[in-house]
Amino acid sequence: MVKGYFVFLALVGLERLFEVALSRRHAGWALAKGGKEFGGERFAFMKLLHVGLLLSSAIEVVLLNRPFIPLLGFPMLGLVLAAMVLRYWAVLTLGPYWNVRVIVVPGATPVTSGPYRYLRHPNYLAVITEGLAIPLLHSAWMTAIWFTVLNAWALRDRVRCEEDALARYCGYQEHLGDRPRFIPLRAERSSHHGR
Repeated sequence: MVKGYFVFLALVGLERLFEVALSRRHAGWALAKGGKEFGGERFAFMKLLHVGLLLSSAIEVVLLNRPFIPLLGFPMLGLVLAAMVLRYWAVLTLGPYWNVRVIVVPGATPVTSGPYRYLRHPNYLAVITEGLAIPLLHSAWMTAIWFTVLNAWALRDRVRCEEDALARYCGYQEHLGDRPRFIPLRAERSSHHGR
């Protein structure tokens, strides 16, 4: 089962490389439209954190002989797949505005369709879910803990940076301020619908 897990981690790594390439293309488009980048100095840490998730998961499984437990592993695989569906729903909804960096095009109307009808940050919910589920798929609980803690710290800063930039340049509060950040517990107001 360890070899299968390594193949899974490699596929996730390839998917991340695809995201980075897509993000570069979107960044070029946004910057050509007058986009402004915020929090760029924090991006290197985010990259290290996400590479570390995959490497640490593999290392923990091998060095600490973590077993595959079907009652844990299969639900975690389901969570990873659900998180990927949510992420790509967000990516497709945002179109060229989606980016792994915080790049805001001044005057652009915030997207309020797709998963953004229910949440302000569906992509980050996907990241949080994957950060727990990818290591726990093969019982790498130490990786799940350290990633979750560091990711929460990094996302707290990133969400604040992103929301401040969108509020300053794009009317963020008026369009998305009534939605929960990560967990869709309360209904949106009827005055906000997709753009």
